[in-house]
Amino acid sequence: MKKRTLLGCLVAAALPSLLNAQEAVSDSLHTALQEVEIMSIRATETTPVAYTNIGREEIRRQNTGVDFPYLVTMTPSAVATSDAGAGIGYTSLRIRGTDGSRINVTTNGIPVNDAESHTVFWVNIPDLASSVKDIQIQRGVGTSTNGAGAFGASINMLTSEFNTQPYAGFSGSFGSFGTHKETLRAGTGIIDGHWALDLRLSDIGSDGYIDRASTDLSSYYLQGAYYGNRTTVRLIAFAGEEETYHAWNYASKEEMQQYGRRYNSCGYMYTDADGKAHYYDDQTDNYAQHNLQLLVDHEFNNRWKMNIGLHYTKGDGYYQEYKSGRKLIEYALQPFTIDGNETKRSDLVRKKAMDNHFGGAVFSFNYRNERLSASMGGGANRYFGRHFGHVLWVKNYIGELAPNHEYYRNNGAKNDANIYLKADYRLAKGVNIYADMQYRHIGYKIDGCNDKWNDATGALQSLAIDERFDFFNPKAGLSWQIDRSNRLFASVSMAHKEPTRNNYTDGKIHEHPTAERLIDYELGYTFGNRLFKAGANLYYMDYKDQLVLTGELNEIGEPLAANIPDSYRAGIELMAGITLPCGFRWDANATFSRNRIKEFTEVLYDDDTYERWEINHGETRLSFSPEVIVNNTFAYRWHGLEASLQSQYVGKQYMSNCDQEEHRLDAYFVSNLRLAYTFRLKGIKNITVGATVYNIFDEEYESNGYAGSGYYTDSDGNRQRYNYAGYAAQAGINVLGHVSIEL
Repeated sequence: MKKRTLLGCLVAAALPSLLNAQEAVSDSLHTALQEVEIMSIRATETTPVAYTNIGREEIRRQNTGVDFPYLVTMTPSAVATSDAGAGIGYTSLRIRGTDGSRINVTTNGIPVNDAESHTVFWVNIPDLASSVKDIQIQRGVGTSTNGAGAFGASINMLTSEFNTQPYAGFSGSFGSFGTHKETLRAGTGIIDGHWALDLRLSDIGSDGYIDRASTDLSSYYLQGAYYGNRTTVRLIAFAGEEETYHAWNYASKEEMQQYGRRYNSCGYMYTDADGKAHYYDDQTDNYAQHNLQLLVDHEFNNRWKMNIGLHYTKGDGYYQEYKSGRKLIEYALQPFTIDGNETKRSDLVRKKAMDNHFGGAVFSFNYRNERLSASMGGGANRYFGRHFGHVLWVKNYIGELAPNHEYYRNNGAKNDANIYLKADYRLAKGVNIYADMQYRHIGYKIDGCNDKWNDATGALQSLAIDERFDFFNPKAGLSWQIDRSNRLFASVSMAHKEPTRNNYTDGKIHEHPTAERLIDYELGYTFGNRLFKAGANLYYMDYKDQLVLTGELNEIGEPLAANIPDSYRAGIELMAGITLPCGFRWDANATFSRNRIKEFTEVLYDDDTYERWEINHGETRLSFSPEVIVNNTFAYRWHGLEASLQSQYVGKQYMSNCDQEEHRLDAYFVSNLRLAYTFRLKGIKNITVGATVYNIFDEEYESNGYAGSGYYTDSDGNRQRYNYAGYAAQAGINVLGHVSIEL
């Protein structure tokens, strides 16, 4: 409530001055001024990579309530997941089966991926899409870019649409599960021919489909800009704050049958005599992230252009959780005695916290003439983060427990620098060759004590990671524009990737992760005219030492991975679309793939003796890699009316790499119906009212989960395997209404 009150006060103070700003500006100025767009990392019509562009209007239509991953799920090979089951809170995205730590995300060319985990926590930058002008998604290795996650897909976002005139707008949504979203936008337009200010404030909340999976998010975006004839300077600040109740335990099939699909075990404390379960109220994740960007674009002449970006991100937060029957010694606590009985285990509340700093610079120099388009660019970034844990409360504890009793602490530091040179040269009419070379150096250190107990040493796991990586990532390809409608391209690209923090800290103590290598082969064809478009893209992604998700989770729900010597992803992406003059549009795409580990050896451990049992499964499916994904959209526009039916089919997938049926996620088919109507009133540019019915056919499905196996030795001395799994249940039919007003 306090957040919403503050948001309202800020907007009430800001709007009058913004709306009264100078409005007089000529149309010619709009074409003369250039926005800061670091285009060197983007693909163009002659770049031989598979990519999809999403424009501002399409973002606006989709962006009525759900998180960013759900805004791009209708693009080829993309699958979104939600811990809370309703598309808000902790959400994630996979493309071609690759997880979020391999999808490189940039805003204005600046890395967004967390330097240590390599993933993007969309919950920390809520509603950034409301300040995004357009999005480009590159599948496969793509072009050289900045950031730690470039290993299978990339998402490049450009922020802030150019406005010459003052503007203001409000959009609000409300629907099932207490979901709501309020966004206020305002801008001055161009002042004195050169200056502009833009502001966005957002507030988002939901109770979630899963029990107690509540989310409370707020964010802002503020931009001050100077636009000159050849120079543009932008200072951007955007931030997000989140409080999310844990929903990462998921639920087994047995728990769903007993307690229902919305069951959430996170925060469970005890069941009273009346059979009522009690949960810890503060089982929440809390984080705030602040981002600053200074972007300078200068055009020397018609051929040379320069982009420079300075950035800094400050993040800090924590999560609290109730833990049952924990060994006190693991938390630097001594056993205590009650009524003559020594207590070595007890229930407790722990708080795991972190604060981190990430800053650096990116740059590019771009040259273009009639035949050649070339860029030299790169970046240098520094990360430093602290990780530490406190014990806040111990049940029936007898002894001295200091406030915020600390039981572990470690620090991570990472230097990441890259430089690239890429060129696109027109050999002949319609024929372009492309070459791209990148060198990347990484230095990564972790020191201190981890929060994992080492039974062999009788102490917390000691961390002494000091790694250096030097990667050379070449790319080459050919693009042939056969005629106005037909285009053919082919490319081969290499990428390398260092392990993430979790690969070092959460894997098996005796296993040391190594870097991965990917060689990506792409062959594509596109056809397009005014009415019809179609395309096909063949890919073969050949991995060496790929860090593959095993399906297991650590104790806070994060996936574990291990190096696999040889694996691959191969498939075909098909796309088609029809646009008719009557306002009807049909778009469809489908991915058919084969994702395999060439030879997989599974390692199980005895529950009592921890004895290893190695099982060679031969060729197995890669985890979380559906072999069929089909998207279909029927859309119709007539005057101010918009209607669309979006459908996605995701084939079955496995949550581990050992082809166990108990580890399977079943196929699902989900459709969303969107309706909207836009009209005008005097003094208002437009008003849009509408509603989205999600999962309109009430499909019962799970989009994510975890799985693992173990074994025990029976009384006859025989090994007996067992499997376990948890599933992220997703919401059935639900509705979200929305209204948008543009002044």
